[in-house]
Amino acid sequence: MIHFHKFVLDNGLRVIVHEDNSSPMVAVNVLYDVGARDELEDKTGFAHLFEHLMFSGSMHIPNYDMPLQMAGGENNAYTTNDITNYYLQLPKENLETALWLESDRMLSLAFNEQGLEVQRKVVMEEFKEHYINKPYGDVWQHIREMAYTTHPYKWMTIGRKLEHIEQATLEDVKAFFKKHYNPLNAVLCVAGNVTAEEARAAVEKWFGNIPPGEKYERNLPQEPLQTEKRTKTVYAPVPVDAFYKVWHIAPRLQSGYYIADILSEVLGGGNSSRLYEILIKEQQLFSDISCYHTGSLDAGLLVIAGRLSKGVSMEAAEAAVDTIINDIIVQGITSDELEKAINKVEAMIVFEDVNLLSRANNLAFYELLGDAAMMNTEMENYDGISLEDVKVYAARTLVDTNSSVLYYYADGKTAIAEEEDDDDEDDE
Repeated sequence: MIHFHKFVLDNGLRVIVHEDNSSPMVAVNVLYDVGARDELEDKTGFAHLFEHLMFSGSMHIPNYDMPLQMAGGENNAYTTNDITNYYLQLPKENLETALWLESDRMLSLAFNEQGLEVQRKVVMEEFKEHYINKPYGDVWQHIREMAYTTHPYKWMTIGRKLEHIEQATLEDVKAFFKKHYNPLNAVLCVAGNVTAEEARAAVEKWFGNIPPGEKYERNLPQEPLQTEKRTKTVYAPVPVDAFYKVWHIAPRLQSGYYIADILSEVLGGGNSSRLYEILIKEQQLFSDISCYHTGSLDAGLLVIAGRLSKGVSMEAAEAAVDTIINDIIVQGITSDELEKAINKVEAMIVFEDVNLLSRANNLAFYELLGDAAMMNTEMENYDGISLEDVKVYAARTLVDTNSSVLYYYADGKTAIAEEEDDDDEDDE
């Protein structure tokens, strides 16, 4: 059981305090309720761009990292399609340094052409390195654009097009900051060796005078029900053919989300999963294969992704995957599989709770979902799942009419290059 105190400042900032005197450290987590899904379709990548801009200095603190490092702290951040999260850890006696830094950039982030240009180049290089020039880097661009026709999940967190970041103006980023980066749209968690009274006084001191801003009311276009299978074929300079099949699943707070989590464990959770046992060990059709879900707050995707063994056709690989899926639809899963999957989820939750930063992150996240107390009841959503629940959900969800399939073929260039390299080495 994770104990915590919760209060809301007059400006609307939601605050969670988790006391843990077993460590000399404190963790500070600031979660903003904004992700790639909140971007305009012709101006994507802004949520991720802001993850970088938030470290480029405020009006009063030109270098965010320097005072934090002098205080013995370390920090990081991440962006998803749903949220943007900033977190740090430092000795408890320097808590106010952390709150000073976070409150100042929430209140008065510095905007100038030079800072924007620096971070723009960083993000553009990241886009090129990981999504354009990297083998299989554009897979999720293809999958999202195929699986989603309407919902803004149809573009990646990095953005839909490189030009959107290239063309971002100072006015664009100022407007994005004003809309999303304010107390009404954030959750602050302080965790570690600090009392609730100490934390409240410090938070009031540093965040209490920040104007609340306007509450962002999310009104996203909803994805219509998919009624037919979608397919796409891509040829790229990659080492081997790869196969991807995805299905739409329930949103984060619906029961179907937790059932989909169980299905992903049964299908692809390690070397004893069905996909690994049958398609790699027995039939040797794939060199690697996995099953997971995107964890999205709105309706996400259950994903099967694998790279084919040499000489295996895409048709044979897909047929083998479909056979395993159809067996679950018709026969369901076993009681042993269900128990093992639930136990694995529970172990993962317990393991996460060991880490102070993870606790701070999770408390803020569950508060964003509706109530930080949900962190302590998450396992109840799994414990109530029955074999029949899984079978019914699989029969309704893992059907071809709800699926999108990406056939990602190696175009031969990489294989030829590798053979030439091997020949050169043999000649030496």
